[in-house]
Amino acid sequence: MIHVSTGARRGAIVAALALTLTACSSVPATGPSATGSDDAASLLAAHGLAGLDAREVIDTLDATPLDERDAELMASIRPDELLLTDADGTEVSLPMPDDEFYVSFAPYADSTHDCYFHSLTTCTGEMHEEPVSITVTDVATGEVVVERDAVTHANGFMGLWLPRDGEFDVTMTHEGLTATERVTTDDADDATCVTTMQLA
Repeated sequence: MIHVSTGARRGAIVAALALTLTACSSVPATGPSATGSDDAASLLAAHGLAGLDAREVIDTLDATPLDERDAELMASIRPDELLLTDADGTEVSLPMPDDEFYVSFAPYADSTHDCYFHSLTTCTGEMHEEPVSITVTDVATGEVVVERDAVTHANGFMGLWLPRDGEFDVTMTHEGLTATERVTTDDADDATCVTTMQLA
């Protein structure tokens, strides 16, 4: 089983900042900013996402087949906001839910990549549409907050909405192999992308 301490993960923040231009957490460094609700509505409508909030956009893009994903839209998940960037560099921000924290996991057997803030439109993992069993346990209370069977998305990731302000052990099992990762959901620097769960 794999455990990454909170300190080690926070220690990776500096390194993670360097990854903001990689395929798995890409957001253009420059471009016009659009922060008003009208600007957000316009961008969402242009990409078939009209009227959706951050959670609904994430769930919609998660479920979209790879060959149908919009190449002209970048969607980067941060702890407190969803950043959407159009082909012309216009960026809008949608607030994340107050009580939920999104983390996307890419379990793997052989190959992985570095990732810190998940990109819904460019980030891919090894296990595409594979069955997994998921258990999430609250470290403080021992309560199981998620226990279900699921199938990884077409991009090889499995996204989970976890309670905010907590610490959780996330275990995924596939064909008798298991990986466990400890994640926290209480800090603006906490990761939204986990690619270190090697099944063994």
